[in-house]
Amino acid sequence: MVVVDNGSADGTRDRVAAAFPEVRLVALDRNLGFPAACNRGVAACSGGVVVLLNNDVEVRPEFLEQLVRPLRQDPRAGSAAALLIDAGEETIDSVGLTVDRTLAGFPRLRGRPLGEAASPRPLLAGPSGGAGAYRRAAWEAVGGLDEGVVGYGEDVDLALRLRAAGWIAAAAPGAVGVHLGSSSFGRRSAWQRYHGGFARGYFLRRYRVLRGAAGAQMVATEVLVAAGDALLARDLAALRGRVAGWRAAAACAPLPPPPADALDGSIGFRESLRLRRVVYGARPGPDTPR
Repeated sequence: MVVVDNGSADGTRDRVAAAFPEVRLVALDRNLGFPAACNRGVAACSGGVVVLLNNDVEVRPEFLEQLVRPLRQDPRAGSAAALLIDAGEETIDSVGLTVDRTLAGFPRLRGRPLGEAASPRPLLAGPSGGAGAYRRAAWEAVGGLDEGVVGYGEDVDLALRLRAAGWIAAAAPGAVGVHLGSSSFGRRSAWQRYHGGFARGYFLRRYRVLRGAAGAQMVATEVLVAAGDALLARDLAALRGRVAGWRAAAACAPLPPPPADALDGSIGFRESLRLRRVVYGARPGPDTPR
C-alpha cells in the first residue's frame, strides 16, 4: 500500500509510519495539488488498474469489484465510472462526466432517480476523479493527470485525452458510493471558485476552444458564468482564476481535439446553463467539481 502525503503539517506522516509500518509513504514537501499527488501515487504502485476515490465518498462493500468489471470485460475500455449517489441516497449525484461542445464537463445524470443509473444518455465522456477506475496502460499512455492545475477539470481533461487516444469509457452502475460533497475544498469558497476558474481558463486555451466551431458559445457562456459568480459572491475570484489559467496555458502545447463521440452535441447554450444551475443550486460557479 502507498500513501501520498501532499505537504501536510499536522503530523500525518508520523502517525502513518507508527500505525501502518507496512505502508510506503511518499512525502511531498508542499501541497502540489490533486493531480500531482495522484500521479506520484500511481507512479509508486504497479497494479494494472488505477482507482481514484475522493475522501468525501463512502462506498459499498462490492464497490471495487463492480468498478473494475468493465475493464476486465472489454479490452478497449480505458476507464470506468462509478455510480455516486447523494447523501440522502435517493437520487444520483453522478455516473461519470458528460461534456458539451465547449468542453465544459458536468456530473452525468445528476438529480435523476437511481433507477436511471444505467441510462445511455447523456453521453459518457469518462469517470469523475471522485470515483473512477483507469486501466494503467491507458493512464500511462496519455501521461496521467495534468499537473498544470491544482484541482478541477483535470478529470474532464483526462477523459478527453483517453478518448482522443482511442480508448472507450464504460459505466459501472453497480459500483455505488455515497458522495457527501465538497468535504475537501469547501463549497463555493473563494479559493474553490478561483481554482475552478483557473482550470477552466487553462483547459480552454490548451484545447484551443476559442478557435473552434464552439468558440462563440464558449465566450457567451463564460461571460455569463463569470458575471453571475461576481454578482453572487461579490468578488472576482472566478474571473481572476480564468484569466490566470488562460495565461498559464500560453506556453503549453495544444491538445488534440476530442473525438465527436466523446462530446454530447445535444447540450446547447441554454442546456449548458441549465446544467450549471442543477449542479450549483441555481447559482453559477466554478467548473466541474470532481
